[in-house]
Amino acid sequence: MVKLMALKFPDTLTAHAAPTKRPPHELLLMRLRDNLSRVLIGKTDEIDLFLAGVLSGGHILIEDVPGVGKTMLAKAFARSTGGVLRRIQCTPDLLPTDIIGVSVYNPQENAFRFQAGPIFSHILLADEINRASPRTQSALLEAMGEKQVTVDGQSLSLESSFCVIATQNPVEAQGTYPLPEAQLDRFAMQISLGYPPASEARRLLLQPDDRERLEGVEPVFEPETLMALQQAAAGIPIEDSVADYLLALVEATRRHPSVRLGVSPRGALAFLAVTRGRALLHGRDFVTPDDVKTLAVAALAHRLILSWHTPSAPTPSASNSKAAVVQEILQQVAVPR
Repeated sequence: MVKLMALKFPDTLTAHAAPTKRPPHELLLMRLRDNLSRVLIGKTDEIDLFLAGVLSGGHILIEDVPGVGKTMLAKAFARSTGGVLRRIQCTPDLLPTDIIGVSVYNPQENAFRFQAGPIFSHILLADEINRASPRTQSALLEAMGEKQVTVDGQSLSLESSFCVIATQNPVEAQGTYPLPEAQLDRFAMQISLGYPPASEARRLLLQPDDRERLEGVEPVFEPETLMALQQAAAGIPIEDSVADYLLALVEATRRHPSVRLGVSPRGALAFLAVTRGRALLHGRDFVTPDDVKTLAVAALAHRLILSWHTPSAPTPSASNSKAAVVQEILQQVAVPR
C-alpha cells in the first residue's frame, strides 16, 4: 500500500512545515484546522467535513440559517490558504456577466477587451445562491464541472484550485429559486453548521468580534500547496471491500422506494474523493468504512430527488428528509469488517 510519506509533495509544501517528526502535510492541516476553529468555535466536526470536501477538490454548499458562521468559514479558509476570494451577493437581478465578466468596447484600441468577473479567483463565495435566477445559476455549471468558462466562443481557464463555496438559507423561500439537480450534483458536499453547543456558547460571547477573529487568521500556505494536498488525497488507494461498501450505498439510493432519482456516477466519484480527503485529513494512507459512513449524508443526501407520492416517503421538510433516507440506507447496508 502506498504510504503518505511516499506520496510526492512539492517543495512549496515542505517549505511551510517546521522541523518535526510529523509528516509535513499533517502539520499543515493541523494548523489549518486550528485557524478555522478559532473563527468557528465549537464546530470541529463541521470543520472536518468542510476540509474533507475541499481536499477532494470539490465545491461546498453550506445550507443553514443566518448568523451561524457560513461566510466567516469561507473567509477564514481563504485567508488560511492564501487564496483570492471573491464574493457575490446573489439577487434575482444578478446577471451571468456579473459573475463571469463582460467584453467592453475600447474606442482607443477599436477592439473589445474582456473584463474578468469574480469567478476568476481561487475561491468564489456565492452568498445565498438560491436567490439568483436559474439563468444566473446555470452560469456556474461549466465553471464547477470543468474549471473553465466560455466567453464569446473562447474557453478561458480558471485557477487550478478554483472552488465554489455557496450558502443558502433553508428557512426563507420567498424570492428564491431552488437549485437545479445538475448544479446540486456539482457540489461535492452539502453541510450544515448549526448553532454552537451550550458548552461553547459562553466562550463565543467572550471572544473578540468576527472582524477581529478573522484578522487574527494567518496564512498557513499558498494555493499551490492546497493543490499538492488535493493531489496527495487523490492518490490514496481504497481497498476493494471499502469500494464495494461505498458502491452498495450509492446503488441503494437508486432502489429506495422514497427516491425517484438516486446518486449519479459523478456523485459516486465525488463521494469516493471526499473519503480520500478525510483519510488525508486524519493522517492515513487508506480509506476506512468509517470514512464512508461519516461522509455519506453530506456527500449523498443533496443529490437525491424524492418521490413524495410514495407511501413510505417522508414529509417534505427541506434537506432533512433526504438525510433521513441516507441514514436509513446506512442502517440497511452491511459494513465491511
